[in-house]
Amino acid sequence: MKQDKLPYKVRLRINKSKANVFIPDDFADLSDYDQVLRALRRMVAEGRLVKIGQGIYAKTAENTTKPIKFIGDLAREAMQKLGIKTANSSYVNAYNANVSTQVPSGRVFAVNRRVRRNIGFGGYSVKFEFMGRDYKKQWYNNLERTQR
Repeated sequence: MKQDKLPYKVRLRINKSKANVFIPDDFADLSDYDQVLRALRRMVAEGRLVKIGQGIYAKTAENTTKPIKFIGDLAREAMQKLGIKTANSSYVNAYNANVSTQVPSGRVFAVNRRVRRNIGFGGYSVKFEFMGRDYKKQWYNNLERTQR
């Protein structure tokens, strides 16, 4: 394969990167959006990447077609790349405060703005709950009421 072709450049950048999640904007300096998407789709067909959401791709573990990490970790990394802040969900906060004995799955996140994306793979998906500016205040008030 010629080294000046876009799929080669995309593959090289993915192999050198420490990131596990990629969006087309990561390759905006190489070519336009459609050509980058075509190269990413080709890598999915080859089994080097998996699609975990609309415009979100993740590295695969060697010799498998499964993502390299847990879907919750990949979703957090994707949200960070998209500029969306994440925090622990109310389920994690309740478990950490000994209010609940139910162990959280790690697939629910609190986000600072509305997210309409579906992120998932292999039947497992991530859910989002909105954390407004009063999220921490609301959580601590509920915690105080339950501890009385």
